[in-house]
Amino acid sequence: MDIPRSFTIRESTHRIHNPLDDAKLAVLGRALRPDPGWHVLDLACGSGELLCTWARDHGTTGTGVDLSATFLASARARAAELGVADRVEFVHGDASGHVADEPVDVAACVGATWIGDGVPGTVELLRRSLRPGGLLLIGHPFWRQHPPDQAAVEGSGVPDRDDYLPLPELLAQFGELGCDVVEMVLADQDSWDRYVAAQWLNTRRWLDENPDDELVPVMRAELTSAPVRYARYEREYVGWGVFALMDR
Repeated sequence: MDIPRSFTIRESTHRIHNPLDDAKLAVLGRALRPDPGWHVLDLACGSGELLCTWARDHGTTGTGVDLSATFLASARARAAELGVADRVEFVHGDASGHVADEPVDVAACVGATWIGDGVPGTVELLRRSLRPGGLLLIGHPFWRQHPPDQAAVEGSGVPDRDDYLPLPELLAQFGELGCDVVEMVLADQDSWDRYVAAQWLNTRRWLDENPDDELVPVMRAELTSAPVRYARYEREYVGWGVFALMDR
């Protein structure tokens, strides 16, 4: 049970597996002002940067669940590095079926709403672990501007225009799901660049170090086309943000 190896190749040096950079992740924590001792459940937690840095900066505790054994090893190493290994734990498993044994103060899925087959299902999944009055965190893309044609849609990494909503419609969707939007932190083009461009260097170094690997043709073709496609489409049309929600 693990995620595709191509993903761990691309993001082998990433601590944050989405377009938030370190500064924006810190802004999110300061904006939400979690109390010391709050417990955070992070589904599809990746390398655990949210849990580890919040434990350090705000005194929270946390549980992260992810399919990637590679990323969870990085998460445990990061927790040890920051001196919070006694405050956070990481579980190798399928986040799409995970419900906390006890209600948590913050239930998060920051960039992997596929675990609930989209935003509505992910909100409902997170609610199953949340205490009354707790915070839901959803990280999700949106259209910065309408793609003009199907080539722009597919170049942005999605098969169908309806897979994303413009930001106002996404915020309205949260309301239709019975949630108040109480905070948001949005990626900008610079933080998108840092997230995506780092994948190219990771891929190139992997190609140089693994010339006989069976994935070489796939990763080589991806690296050849990815920078131009990103600059032409994804950078221009796709936004991304983390949205803090509370049930009404």
